Amino acid sequence: MSSVLFILTGATSWTQKDGSQRASGFWGEEFVVPHQIFSNAGVSITIATPEGSPAVVDGLSLSPEANNGDTAKVAAISAYLNLHGSALRAPARVADLDVGDFDAVFVPGGHGPMQDLAVHGGVGKILAEALNHPAKVVAAVCHGQASFLAAGDAASWTFKGRKLTAFSNAEETQVGLADNAPWLLEDRLRAAGAAYEAGTSWAPNVVIDGDLVTGQNPASAEATAKAVIELLSQRATAR
Repeated sequence: MSSVLFILTGATSWTQKDGSQRASGFWGEEFVVPHQIFSNAGVSITIATPEGSPAVVDGLSLSPEANNGDTAKVAAISAYLNLHGSALRAPARVADLDVGDFDAVFVPGGHGPMQDLAVHGGVGKILAEALNHPAKVVAAVCHGQASFLAAGDAASWTFKGRKLTAFSNAEETQVGLADNAPWLLEDRLRAAGAAYEAGTSWAPNVVIDGDLVTGQNPASAEATAKAVIELLSQRATAR
């Protein structure tokens, strides 16, 4: 049985350029859809946050407005979160985990990762170890790729030169959050040395670079998870 480590943000707010705090957390769809796909495939899942604090869903991600008015989808996401509420309330602490125990690391988005995962040394360490291991898969969706920024410094960034995607400047602008954001993820990834690739705003877009799988936005969560399953299956067959 394959095993996947889900690293979720432990942040409940995102500090804005003007110093205000915007309520945040992880994006519901980006956790629920991949978690369902991995569970249905028989994958063992461990949930962790940087310091073992509860993982809190961004309330905006449960609004009809953020889900194209699909109230049935919102209800299904909410029900799934309730089903796994105990695991989300008491996740593991990243520092207590050994990347050797997992076949893949998966990081859902939401703006919370911009607050904590992007600057957490323990998160960066486990991502670097996973990406540098020939048998591991690293994956992230939307703003989950902010966690990549913690994996090394400017001189030795683990993801330098790797092809990837993430929530785009255009999408951040379209949701009205770019102007007050302390920084934009696309800009930071490019500046750090990633070979960033943007697709059409809000449409599924997944970039696969060897053992690295990234999805651009919430609509990419399903395809990202399925790509990880495919890579895990290939590795299992090769063993």
